[in-house]
Amino acid sequence: MDAIVSVTRDWGIGLDGGLAVANRADMRRFVQLTCGGRRPKDAVQGEILGTVLMGRKTFESFPNGALKARRNLVLTRDAHYVAPGAEVVTSIEEALELLKDTEPDTVWLIGGESLYRQLLPCCHRVHVTMNDVVVPIDAYFPNLDDDPAWVLVREEDGGITEEGVPFTYRTYEHC
Repeated sequence: MDAIVSVTRDWGIGLDGGLAVANRADMRRFVQLTCGGRRPKDAVQGEILGTVLMGRKTFESFPNGALKARRNLVLTRDAHYVAPGAEVVTSIEEALELLKDTEPDTVWLIGGESLYRQLLPCCHRVHVTMNDVVVPIDAYFPNLDDDPAWVLVREEDGGITEEGVPFTYRTYEHC
């Protein structure tokens, strides 16, 4: 399993359930990576291009519900929670059991803060969009630069958002 996240300079990921930075290029990259390099609209009807694992709040932040062409797993403590277009699991163990026969390179941890903290040790790589800005935040991703279990293996310029925020793409690997 890999993780994917968009962060601010201080590793902030969001405020009040929304993303910290609006970044269209990052969203396109998210779709590309979580769909194995393909576009959801190019998938044959019913074809699954990847698997995304997320918490309930992350799922509820998607304006159009479950992500197309991907198996959506939603982790929540509420056994009666209904997530249209997604599978609901109530424990990390249950989620990992459902994922055990899935090709690890096609599984993506996509948030939120609590799941990132709990499942980061299970990830092989983390794909980070580092937005060079500090804004009000109430949710954070662990600072991988300060964690000896992670090493930065690649960094490339991403560009500048429509709001003028420069960003880079970073890839970290678990040692």
